[in-house]
Amino acid sequence: MTTYTGPVRRRRYGRGHRYEDANGLKVPGVTTILSDGIPKPALVNWAANTTANAAIDRWDELSELPPSKRLSALQKARYADRDAAANRGTEVHDLAQRYLQGAHIDIPDSVAGHVESYIAFVDDWTPTPVLVETVVVSHTHGYAGTLDAIVDLPGHGRALLDIKTSRSGIFGETALQLAAYRYADTYLDTDDTEQPMPAVDAVFGLHLRSDGYSLLPITAGPDEHRTFLYAQQIAHFTTTTAKQLVGDPLTPARDTRRRRLEHAP
Repeated sequence: MTTYTGPVRRRRYGRGHRYEDANGLKVPGVTTILSDGIPKPALVNWAANTTANAAIDRWDELSELPPSKRLSALQKARYADRDAAANRGTEVHDLAQRYLQGAHIDIPDSVAGHVESYIAFVDDWTPTPVLVETVVVSHTHGYAGTLDAIVDLPGHGRALLDIKTSRSGIFGETALQLAAYRYADTYLDTDDTEQPMPAVDAVFGLHLRSDGYSLLPITAGPDEHRTFLYAQQIAHFTTTTAKQLVGDPLTPARDTRRRRLEHAP
């Protein structure tokens, strides 16, 4: 395993980000590890259904296009749907973070329902923020990530909280993500200095919808962390090791003669 030198920081690149150590080495991110290390067969059906829906919903529009452009539009349909959901999630996370920290926020109509659901959660549960949108690092296992929040939650002690805004809700894979955060070694404070990771008493997923919210207990203990580390090994295999396991084609020795097959009469 690669050894990384702290502090590890989150760097923005265009619309995305990555984690780098003090020497500029890329540190694998938690969500990237899960993307590369956990099979997602449901995404195949999602992509097919999204493309089929686009074909029906945009039938008249597509019928006016040349076949090549019609094909291109359908090939891109699933990405447009994915990007719209990702942008909504990013905006909701940003507004939720600022609201939890006591800032005044202006709520765009496009995410009003989701943000109002988050405000309802805060009003109902009165969480006290401890860490918000914070980078965490595991030097022990070589990964980094960004947790949504650690809060003091009345009746539940100190809790690790993750916000999800997808229509499909919260999947079991979230337990692996949160276990990775929970058992990180350090977090970055406001001065980008690594501090020991605080212990938490409970872990929750907060599913925000346009019409309400659900606060769901998540099992994210040592067993789930071990499973995450297995996924990390698979991710390393699929992105790095697998490419190194097949060698170059062999060539026969120069004095080897090829025999030609002759057809029997």
